[in-house]
Amino acid sequence: MSPRDLVKRCLFTVLQTGFRLTPMPAATRDRLRQRFLDRHFYLLPPGPRGQSGDASQVERRARSRAAGRAIGYAPRRNGKLPTPLPATVVAFYLPQFHPIPENDAWWGEGFTEWHNVTRALPQFEGHAQPRLPGELGFYDLRLVDAMRKQMQLARDYGVGAFCSYFYWFAGKTLLEQPLQQWLSDSSLDLPLCLCWANENWSRRWDGRADDMLIGQQHSPSDDLAFIEHVAQYLVDPRYLRVDGRPLLLVYRPGLLPDPKATARRWREWCRTHGIGEIRLAYVQSFDRVDPREIGFDAAVEFPPNNTTPVPITAHQRLLNPDYCGDVHDWRELAHQSMAQPDPTYPRYPGVNPGWDNEPRRSGRGRVFTRASPRGYRDWLRHAIATARRRFPAQPLVFVNAWNEWAEGAVLEPDSRLGHAWLQSTRDALHPAPDSDMRPCVVIHIWYPDLLEELIVALRTSGIDWRIVITTAYERKQAVRERVDKLGIDAEVEVFENRGRDILPFLHVANRLLDEGVTTVLKLHGKRSTHREDGDVWRHELLDKLLSPERVGSILAAFHNDKTLGVVCAEGHLQPLRQYQGANQTNFDYLVRRLDIPESQAEQCNFLAGSMFWVRPEALRLLLDTHLEVAEFEAETGQLDGTLAHAIERIFSLAASAGGFSTVSAAGVLGLVEAAPDPYPYARRSH
Repeated sequence: MSPRDLVKRCLFTVLQTGFRLTPMPAATRDRLRQRFLDRHFYLLPPGPRGQSGDASQVERRARSRAAGRAIGYAPRRNGKLPTPLPATVVAFYLPQFHPIPENDAWWGEGFTEWHNVTRALPQFEGHAQPRLPGELGFYDLRLVDAMRKQMQLARDYGVGAFCSYFYWFAGKTLLEQPLQQWLSDSSLDLPLCLCWANENWSRRWDGRADDMLIGQQHSPSDDLAFIEHVAQYLVDPRYLRVDGRPLLLVYRPGLLPDPKATARRWREWCRTHGIGEIRLAYVQSFDRVDPREIGFDAAVEFPPNNTTPVPITAHQRLLNPDYCGDVHDWRELAHQSMAQPDPTYPRYPGVNPGWDNEPRRSGRGRVFTRASPRGYRDWLRHAIATARRRFPAQPLVFVNAWNEWAEGAVLEPDSRLGHAWLQSTRDALHPAPDSDMRPCVVIHIWYPDLLEELIVALRTSGIDWRIVITTAYERKQAVRERVDKLGIDAEVEVFENRGRDILPFLHVANRLLDEGVTTVLKLHGKRSTHREDGDVWRHELLDKLLSPERVGSILAAFHNDKTLGVVCAEGHLQPLRQYQGANQTNFDYLVRRLDIPESQAEQCNFLAGSMFWVRPEALRLLLDTHLEVAEFEAETGQLDGTLAHAIERIFSLAASAGGFSTVSAAGVLGLVEAAPDPYPYARRSH
């Protein structure tokens, strides 16, 4: 082991475990921690599992901070929900975010789950840790207002109820204060149901008997004591009911000595004491039996538990050479759930927006990477359809979870993607939007005087365009003045001057994809002042992409061929291996992040000039990677070697990996294409 690796390993261990061992001011701790991340984890390209990378290859990107905003970040938005809702979305709710004496004794004074959340570190390339809260902050559930804000946010985005974990240990309850607050404050009006988390508590956070903190003592008398205690919740008019019966869940019925007898005792007690019939369901966390065989009414699907996705740990580039956890592909989890046949017994569908318990298991976490709000939206929409088909009278869909921050299963706003998970929840409650067939042009303007030239070309095409203009804050006023002068109806979006024309386009493309836009023409005021033929290059691209005799055929091709992803100007699609320049490191990084096979990447082509037609769906693989804004370099006049330059080289490859084709405009028109050799607008790589 090299001295650098030895220091790196020691520092990593200290950072993972030492925040509470040596008290220091929070600002100092965060500054030292981030300096470590920048210097030791983002400057060298990591190697395969167990290797830290080759020091001779210096990484060109240095991550500037953790938990920054990413492409796909969604601010809080008002929006309508369908009436009535197609299903009740029930989100599992963790009432752990407040200190209790027991946790003080076991973990240290003032401990809450936030301590685990904030200590997490990224273990491999693309590992989004720490995941930090957004709008709601590091809340304390002893404050009623914190619960009120959670419930209002849930209602606004279509979450119809919380299923709160309930911690009962032979007459002793833990973490019950938030539930008691709900019970005593009628203004907390979001429905709740309870899920008895009937496991032991251990230091392993897995319910096993190893190093147990407090254990269960299941018995007939405990069954009766439990149901008598929770009866105060079951009779509340806000409590979630199914067919008029209060819904009660058990997390692990297999731990009960005789679950059928327990169910019988509960039902008899409720009938005798005026509650009436109850509906019992169990969570498929570990058990997977017909609920009717154990005296229950239904099961609840609980991904990622009880699933068997193929590990992809060996394919990760490790940042922590001692990482011994497991990495899986979240997309496979979603696909398996949607592809499975219906069970022969009643089971409510469940979905999961992500999973990463690294905060609880430093260096040993189970991580489902490549989760995305759009993928979650599709999965939830499928689950809603399943629930409506199987439980037409009262469809329920369960989400794991609302606020499992230390396990990476969260709908609440975070600092990286904002309200994107909640927005996807709201979107899933609506039918998929109709395709927007109106062509859209996205124009990036740094040189305002070039806008008129581009608008004239658009008008000459004879197409009714939706026009989106992106620019930097430094050019905002000048661009708006030009828009007014030209009398065009345009959406002007302003961004930090970062990532050239590429990052602003990705921000807009992400929104257009969600809106159902099918065809986009990407243009920019390309001046290329470092070249004498910059204007010639721009005019040639515009002529081949936007001339009136071509536009109609290109639009028809996108309409007729749903697998057509990109249309480029002929002569400007070049073999990447000849024009990689200083972009190899960043390009390789993107290939790994997008999970594209190296063999496929070696054969890809480069859309020179970064003007082209594209179907937004063809960019979904790239957009759903949610690259962080801070990964893109601020503009300092770079001619090559930035992340934006690398993305310019991966557009066609990303479309191909997503199942879409790239053709030239000449190919669309059936013209013979003779590409000039050498390409006149770029120098070949050595």
